[in-house]
Amino acid sequence: MQTSAPEQRMHNILSLVAIINGGAMTKAACVAAELSIPDHLASGARRIGELAQATGTHESSLHRLMRALVGLGLCVELADGTFDLTPVGALLRADAPESLRATAIWYGGLMWAHWGKLLHSVKTGESARNLATGKEGFNFLVRDREASEIFNGAMAEMTKLVAREVVDNYDFSGVQRVADIGGGHGALLKAVLESYPKMRGMLFDMPHAIAEAKVKFADTDASKRCEFLAGDFFESVPPGADAYLLKAIVHDWTDAGSTVILRNCRQAMSARGRLLLIERIRSDRAEASRLDVAIARADLTMLIGPGGRERTLQEFRDLLDSCGFRLVRVVATELEYSVLEAFPC
Repeated sequence: MQTSAPEQRMHNILSLVAIINGGAMTKAACVAAELSIPDHLASGARRIGELAQATGTHESSLHRLMRALVGLGLCVELADGTFDLTPVGALLRADAPESLRATAIWYGGLMWAHWGKLLHSVKTGESARNLATGKEGFNFLVRDREASEIFNGAMAEMTKLVAREVVDNYDFSGVQRVADIGGGHGALLKAVLESYPKMRGMLFDMPHAIAEAKVKFADTDASKRCEFLAGDFFESVPPGADAYLLKAIVHDWTDAGSTVILRNCRQAMSARGRLLLIERIRSDRAEASRLDVAIARADLTMLIGPGGRERTLQEFRDLLDSCGFRLVRVVATELEYSVLEAFPC
């Protein structure tokens, strides 16, 4: 049935209103995670008074938040007035196998103020986060332990989701030692090592990330086959691997910064080594699709955050060429990411 002009007009209005109001609901999900509401509901439905006492909140105000969470599909309000989790809401539990709790707190909490400076970044091209913290890139994490834990936790959560897609779609056969450069807590490397029991690995990142990674790897078979190395990929990258894996690293930086990192990788690897970039690939022409919206969001996050950007396939090819690599193939996954495989020229 053809949509009438008044119906289309109302659809357009409601669509824009949903976009405008979306940020408020992001904050609601963040606060739910910060209060550990999903964890308090893990054992079953609870009354609002019980939840308020457990979370140290104002009862009637918490009730208003809970109704918002119901509207978002994170909770349900039962006939007896109690609240319970939905399967989606359960993903905000700290102990959920595919938890996104830290991700919700990172984007709805620590990144919140930086999004408020998007206008500044669009006008100047400068990072809003650098403006707020007075530090470039990720240097603010070195002295802010809380921010470091949340950031690395969020990256580990998202990487854990991407890791399964990577090992399912890319064949690492023939790789004897893989180096995960800027690998954070090692979620991706751990997944690769678990899928290839004879492979050895090297995890390379800043000291605060490596310290936490050792804890995450403790008492696992992968830990016996992994070296943990702290350093700065702008200075050098450890040699000795036949595959260098960089997940969502290049998009953090400008071409100048990315060039330094990639050239350090090229210097560290042999002529028969390979480079694997796991990145989002921006389309040449934007469309109103779910994927394009997701990549545009990531691109703006890079603008206000570390100052990098998402790139088109040709931009990746040009960047790799300038650093002594040739792009051989691109392996897509079901998520937003692709594996870009490159070899030394």
